[in-house]
Amino acid sequence: MRKATLTFILITVLLDMLALGIIIPVLPKLILGFEGGSITHAAAMYGLFGTVFAAMQFLFAPALGALSDRFGRRPVILMSNFGLGFDYLLMALAPTVSWLFIGRTLSGVVSASFSVPSAYIADVTPPEKRAAGFGMLGAAFGLGFVIGPAFGGLLGTVNPRLPFWVASGLSLANAIYGYFILPESLPKEKRAPFQWKRANPIGAFFLLKSHPKLLGIASVIFLSLLAHEVLPSMWVLYSDYRYHWNQSTVGWTLALVGVCSALVQGGMVRPMVKKLGERRALLLGLVCGALGFAVYGVAPTGALFCIGIPLGALWGFAGPSAQSLLSKRVAADEQGRLQGAMAGLRGVSGMLGPTIYTGIFAYFIGRRAPQIIPGAPFLLSTAFLCAAILTAVLVTAKRE
Repeated sequence: MRKATLTFILITVLLDMLALGIIIPVLPKLILGFEGGSITHAAAMYGLFGTVFAAMQFLFAPALGALSDRFGRRPVILMSNFGLGFDYLLMALAPTVSWLFIGRTLSGVVSASFSVPSAYIADVTPPEKRAAGFGMLGAAFGLGFVIGPAFGGLLGTVNPRLPFWVASGLSLANAIYGYFILPESLPKEKRAPFQWKRANPIGAFFLLKSHPKLLGIASVIFLSLLAHEVLPSMWVLYSDYRYHWNQSTVGWTLALVGVCSALVQGGMVRPMVKKLGERRALLLGLVCGALGFAVYGVAPTGALFCIGIPLGALWGFAGPSAQSLLSKRVAADEQGRLQGAMAGLRGVSGMLGPTIYTGIFAYFIGRRAPQIIPGAPFLLSTAFLCAAILTAVLVTAKRE
């Protein structure tokens, strides 16, 4: 096999994020159509979709991470991409909301490529360069969201199912690319035996307690993930309700989010971490994220809402810094388990976030609310990030 490098996995992630980003502007609208145009019913159903997707991630990601430690990263990523390709095809053909729900559930099962690439990067980068590597991974995510949502918004104006067909094609193309091009990153001598007691969600979390300060840093990441869930859960519904944006506008604003995120994580993380250190870069990112979400929650117009996008993008300093702090504390044959545990935390936050945010949104725009506050979900996510800032200050105080 060719020597594994950062470039190979970044292309894989980019194609994966393109496929995911394409369906974001149209999935809530498709659910809204199945629900007869009721935004409160659609919000509840969309929250359920997000919760079940995350539950599948929680249940299966640790096992897939452990499998990547045993058999290598490449076969797990290939399985994920083939699975996603056929799953998007199922959702494109879904005749009812129930079939769409089944498709979204299967997406959660096979979405290993959301976590295994982080282990791949830990394999191919030295410890002192991992923050920059994770930043490039974040940039690939962001670039996927530059093109994906904008393209998906345009495709959705033609037919709300067309983005699912394109997403299926991208995922299958990604699988073919991986089969012929993507090299393995984990040498056989560094692989660990597969054990079910370590591959289940609870067993994966025990890893976080086995190394000093892993659990504290993981808590910061969990609060950040929980805050981040407001974006996929509420962006479309909130902007439609408060600013009356159409699918095209939603797609272009999400593309702006991707541009800003790619610029920060692809070009600014490395010099910022080098200048400030991982701890200060982490804190700076969390503070900027909290300020950005506060702007989202209180902005009375769409133009003012967009001011929060570049501010919130600076939150991108936090993720790579926290990931680097974590990965330095585990061995090479534990990187897959670590990323599986992180994916498990992402699953927990994903189970909680959509239900919490869509429920709060439905309540604060409903008749029973003491005051109409459509931005309440974003204000709650601001509070979660404030808690993450406090936790990060405490658990990293003696690190640097």
